[in-house]
Order: sequence, then structure tokens, then C-alpha cells
Amino acid sequence: MILGIISTFVSSLNLMKTLIVLFTLFLSLQSQAKLAEGLYANLHTNQGDIVVQLAYKKAPLTVINFVGLAEGTKRSNIQTGKPFYNGLKFHRVIDNFMIQGGDPKGNGAGGPGYRFADEFSDLKHDKAGILSMANSGPDTNGSQFFITHNATPWLDGKHAVFGHVVKGMSVVNRIKKGDFIRKLTIIRVGDEAKKFQTDEVAFQVENKKYAIKKNEKFVKFVKSNYPNAKATDGGYFVQITQKGTGEKSSKGDMVNVKMSDGGKKQVKLMK
Repeated sequence: MILGIISTFVSSLNLMKTLIVLFTLFLSLQSQAKLAEGLYANLHTNQGDIVVQLAYKKAPLTVINFVGLAEGTKRSNIQTGKPFYNGLKFHRVIDNFMIQGGDPKGNGAGGPGYRFADEFSDLKHDKAGILSMANSGPDTNGSQFFITHNATPWLDGKHAVFGHVVKGMSVVNRIKKGDFIRKLTIIRVGDEAKKFQTDEVAFQVENKKYAIKKNEKFVKFVKSNYPNAKATDGGYFVQITQKGTGEKSSKGDMVNVKMSDGGKKQVKLMK
């Protein structure tokens, strides 16, 4: 009799577990069904969920980095296969400006152990909920990101935008310093998003493609603005606008060069 009761109890328990799993799966599918085709990240924070749509077509390099770290498929300074963002705090929060996270050290100085270039596009910091890369200067992107409370146009051209909030802006506004990401889940809706590769190999391929694209853009700019400039072996373009009267420099000499942005730099003559 007792064994029969225990058996019935265990069976009921297993049934309840199965129903809970199915219900959770149902809610997950329902949530995804409401999203348009695309690539998304759900930041499950201690204050609630923040869902961001990732601009993988306009900022592929940055999105590959973010998703690869989130899923552990991207090489970093933590164990491969381990989700990078889970458990990390929002270490910097400024009211009516933004919330910043993604730093394993939690003090603004941490990262994944590497840096990559700013990937600028026509995406702007033009509204609340913009997802963008935090950095310490040009081409110093790593793992840190921020989400805006309002439009922040002064950040355009300085920080790379790669997504925006589609659900949970009220959660963004509730986040305080010290709040944290319990788990970061990537959601792929549609065949195109599912085919988008986000591992280390994909990152390296896209990184090279972006470097070539950036260089081609630079060459085009030089030819348009400095038509008489000549390329050097060191990767610089030189245009002589006025010949000097001093001692002639020779190959191997270090010379002071005024850059097109107004700055100055010492360059070694290659020819």
C-alpha cells in the first residue's frame, strides 16, 4: 500500500516536472514568435529582461564579437565554451545617460584580452535604447557595451552602434550600479539569422574584410583630397606641398611629419 502511494507520488512529481518544462518551452516559443526575423540577445538581469535586436548586417564584426563571447564560441581570456557575460555587473550607470556592462573586472578596466576596430555605419545614437560599444579611445573595443537612456548624438563616430532595445526599456531605466546579468541568451529568428556564424573563425574572417574595407575607404579619401600624394612602403601617403631648404633627408632617417588631422608624428623614411 505504502509502495503504491510512493509510486503514485513519484509519477505525479515527474508529470509535474514535464509539464513545467513544456510550459517554459511554450512561453519561450511564444516570446520568439512575437519577434520579427533577425538576431536578438536577451539580457536576463536581476531587474528583469532586456531584449535587444542585433544589427548583424550593418555591424557584422561587432555582432560576431558580442554573440561569440555571449555563447562562448569566441576565443577570449576565459575558458572557451563558457558564456562570457553571465554574472557580470553593470559597473557604470549614469542617470538619463546610459548603463554600462560587460567588464569581467567590474571596474571599467577589464575586457576579453584583445581589442578590435571601431565598426562605424549609418547607425546612430539617435534614441533611447541604443546598444553601443564602450571603449577607451579609437579602435579599443573589447567586451564592454552600453545602452542609452536617451539620444546621445555626441557619441556618433566615437562609439560603434550595433543594436537597439525592442523590449524591456523600463528595465533599462531601473538598472542601478551593481545590478547584474544573470544570463545572456541569443535568439535567432529566421534562416538568415540562424546561418550567421559567430565563432572565432568568423570573427577573424570578418576582421580581415573590415580592415580591407577600411583601407580602401582611406585610399579613396586620399586620392580625392590629396591627388598628388604617393604611397610609401610604410603604408603612408606623402604629398609635398612646399620643398624645404635644409639638409636633404636620406633613407632610414626619422623625420617629423604633419598629419592630415593636424597632428604630428615621427616617420622613418623608407626610400
